[in-house]
Amino acid sequence: MLVRIGAGLALIAMLALALWLYARAWAPGRDEYPVQGVTIGSTDGPVDWGTLAAQGADFAYIRAVRAQDGRDPAFATNWRGARAAGMRYGAMIEYSACRSPIDQATGFMTTVPRDNAALPPVIRLAFAPGCAERPGRDLLLSNLNTLINLVEGQAGKPALLNVTEDFDDAYDIGSGINRTLWLDGNFFPPDYASRPWVMWTATDLRHIDGVDGPVRWNVVAR
Repeated sequence: MLVRIGAGLALIAMLALALWLYARAWAPGRDEYPVQGVTIGSTDGPVDWGTLAAQGADFAYIRAVRAQDGRDPAFATNWRGARAAGMRYGAMIEYSACRSPIDQATGFMTTVPRDNAALPPVIRLAFAPGCAERPGRDLLLSNLNTLINLVEGQAGKPALLNVTEDFDDAYDIGSGINRTLWLDGNFFPPDYASRPWVMWTATDLRHIDGVDGPVRWNVVAR
């Protein structure tokens, strides 16, 4: 009996290891999603941009403003690195309901240079750790529109909204603001918004040469 139990546990451990290794390496097929890239911020540590580009990252969205405490300290370094590697690049701001939308937009405008070659800016909408504010929908949409208008004025391009499922459940962003949607969902295409998505974070578990640790790996719909 003990031998059988031990063999069963060993088999479970082997299956778990195989699944873990598969998850680390997985990305959607290029036949269905030919354009794929990453989201990068200071929490990802130093990035070898040449290696990352060689591993198949077509573009990078680089965090410029963090929800909790303002500017991302690695933004300028990552922005230069992505450009030097010949990748498409764009800036991301993480929205916080606990901070003035004008202050957040100011952080973006003073961090991100005007650059006609950059991709459209992204505003990430997620419930930020350390922020317990849950404003009503009308107030949130008003504040968000203020932020969008200021960010778009700086970038000269319409923004994308990267909305998490719980945030969209609370505020139905898709029906409230007419902007391109970028949704999240590990391994399975998301279906939680009221409008179709154009970008999808297919996994936040992928390990790829050039970055120490898992990255958010994103794909673009055809």
